[in-house]
Amino acid sequence: MNLGYLVALLLVLAQMAGCAVNPATGRNDFVMMSEQQELDLGRRYNQEILKQYPRYADEKLQAYVQQVGERVAKSSHRSQLAYQFTVVDSPEINAFALPGGYIYIHRGLLAYLNSEAELAAVLGHEVGHVTARHSVRQQSQSSAWGILGQAVAIGTGVGAAGDLTSALGSAFVRGYGRDMELEADGLGAQYLARGGYDPQAMIEVVKVLKNQEDFARDQAAKRGQAQAPGGYHGLFDTHPDNDRRLQQVVGPAQALANGQQEVNREVFLRHLQGLPFGGSEATGVRRGQQFYHAELGFTLKFPEGWDIVNRSDALIGHSSDQQAFIAMTLAANPKNLSPAELLRQRVGEQRLVAEAAFQQAGVQGYTAIIPGRAAKRVAVVQQGARAYLFVAAVKGQAALESQDAQLLRVIKSFRSLTTAERKLAEPLRLHLVKAKSGQTMAALARQSKLPGDAQASLRLLNDLYPAGEPRPGDWLKVVR
Repeated sequence: MNLGYLVALLLVLAQMAGCAVNPATGRNDFVMMSEQQELDLGRRYNQEILKQYPRYADEKLQAYVQQVGERVAKSSHRSQLAYQFTVVDSPEINAFALPGGYIYIHRGLLAYLNSEAELAAVLGHEVGHVTARHSVRQQSQSSAWGILGQAVAIGTGVGAAGDLTSALGSAFVRGYGRDMELEADGLGAQYLARGGYDPQAMIEVVKVLKNQEDFARDQAAKRGQAQAPGGYHGLFDTHPDNDRRLQQVVGPAQALANGQQEVNREVFLRHLQGLPFGGSEATGVRRGQQFYHAELGFTLKFPEGWDIVNRSDALIGHSSDQQAFIAMTLAANPKNLSPAELLRQRVGEQRLVAEAAFQQAGVQGYTAIIPGRAAKRVAVVQQGARAYLFVAAVKGQAALESQDAQLLRVIKSFRSLTTAERKLAEPLRLHLVKAKSGQTMAALARQSKLPGDAQASLRLLNDLYPAGEPRPGDWLKVVR
């Protein structure tokens, strides 16, 4: 392929897309999407997100978060957008933004924040992603690499060229990356200062997230496991106080402060009173290896040492080495098929062996194995009008038989909640207490219902990790 062909191809791409002035930075950015297309994309994706992530059912808290978010967004470079801020009913420590101003914060992250200014910092960071059109730039770069790959393959007759450019494109746009995260921090800090909040809250939030990373590493080490992967906001090699690039993007925002630098710690903490910690009635609660779901009225048990991942679309259990796993999802059954009929419908043309019906504690089930090199244990359990689909497998070289007995025990542990178990399905909740003179985190941990290392968890909740102690009169978050 000659140089002239490449130049012509790039010119075609430039004509298709062109550059647009970034409203937040003033730079010319390569984009393949108009603002109207961006708004339409966000509106469409928002509908899908709300299907996957349940909205937290506390309208007072939702209104408060919307109010704080609007205050920050009003000071942004794209204040004309109709921003929507939504609290998601999930224990995950996360927040994210869609194109066009749809911003979501998980209640799990709210629990670890310590002031209204910190909430504003999280929302301001996400507004920064929107105003700088980070997702649009991502998608445009990805699309351009895809178009270039197809054109190179057509022009040369070599399909591998398309694979190469697709790989380059994927590498170029995987995640926002450190530069975009820092840019969002800097923009968010500007919006905080202009909105009357202390821009230092942006660095305080990064400290909260850095402590989460340290806590996950420390707890994994105690269990003899590898460190969990990093979470929201990007990773910092140093402590935020010492991170030069972070200081450089956040520091200048102090000069924009208009005389007000609000923090509003107590106002924010009062909104957390009673917030579920971990699972909720709507999402389900873990107690040791037992899982309880109050809203759907069921329980089931996972083997000792297994981890449980509760997602909006599936409940997943996996062994500590992550080689065996089992996933359960709610299965649509509009024709009211029997468990056997529904299972056969869901597996389609795949062959089933070792089929067996079972009945226990008022539920009916049907299970079988899909044979093959990567055999799977599958089952349908029917509880009243609801049906649940189970899929279990073993990764690597091990055969399904090595774990099949305990996978089957998990499936057959599914049953309806008893009256006595209803209380176990209630979530742990955050409560506020005022620290007394001489009160220690160790003493508070002894009164807590938190599982595992309660003292470290309480310190993490109160920005005292790893070894801080409360001062008399401080408001503290405890879990009961």
